Amino acid sequence: MAYCDRCERYFPHDRALEQHEQNSGNHNICDVCDRDFETFYQLKQHWGASPRHHYCQHCDEHFDDADELVEHYEDDHYYCATCRKIFNSALGLHEHNRQSHHYCPDCRRLFQNENNLRNHLRSGAHAAANIPCPGRDCGRMFVSAAALVLHLESGTCPSRVTRDQVNRAVAQFDRENVITNPARMIAYGEGGSGRSTTTWATDLAWNGSAFECFLCHREYRSLQALNQHLASPAHEERMYRCPRGYSGCGAEFSTLSALCQHVESERCDIRRFNSQMQNYLGDLTSNMRRLAW
Repeated sequence: MAYCDRCERYFPHDRALEQHEQNSGNHNICDVCDRDFETFYQLKQHWGASPRHHYCQHCDEHFDDADELVEHYEDDHYYCATCRKIFNSALGLHEHNRQSHHYCPDCRRLFQNENNLRNHLRSGAHAAANIPCPGRDCGRMFVSAAALVLHLESGTCPSRVTRDQVNRAVAQFDRENVITNPARMIAYGEGGSGRSTTTWATDLAWNGSAFECFLCHREYRSLQALNQHLASPAHEERMYRCPRGYSGCGAEFSTLSALCQHVESERCDIRRFNSQMQNYLGDLTSNMRRLAW
């Protein structure tokens, strides 16, 4: 004889007891875990909580693995992957993201950290391009001082301003060395040549399989690509610095645009004096108008 404790019934043999458990509403069995629950609700709770199951309680559907379940959530539900929560509506998910994550409510995009979100909000997607390039015959507008300076340093402005000319203009403007290291700006000071050292490679840079930079040993497929690398600021002196006098962090940069990006990102304590520093960089940028003309 076989006996069911929950139903207090006897059965002639074990097979009869198994059939009873499978058919009775008093038994809700998880075949994978070999566990019996009093109610179907408890069984569903088990499926949803156990790592052995990949179960969507909203759809009452099982999936083969965790990745397939997450893909289902993202396709068919309002799902926050970071918090692993499902919301009843797009508005519910939107409000959750707005209150709990680094989130742009206008674009409905998530960002990994606050700095990335700030940079996005300052980008052309939101900020107005209201800073004109002072270069002759240019007329381009930029959303930030960093974007303008990068444009001038790149040598693509019709005014033909170069990075060396930008550095020289900074040396003339920043006489108190607020943002520059005087020991590394010698070439741009009084009596200096006004140009940094120019380095280029020849066919001798071929190492048998690629053109190799003798400074950092990076390899390039063409001599032109190697010389573009050497002409970049990759190996230039870090002549710019985040000013400690403005509660900056003292970080050093090889280009003015990199310093501007650092200040605008508010990554260090200089953010508390950001408006003062922005005014200083704004005056510097305006001073380049004479350079570009």
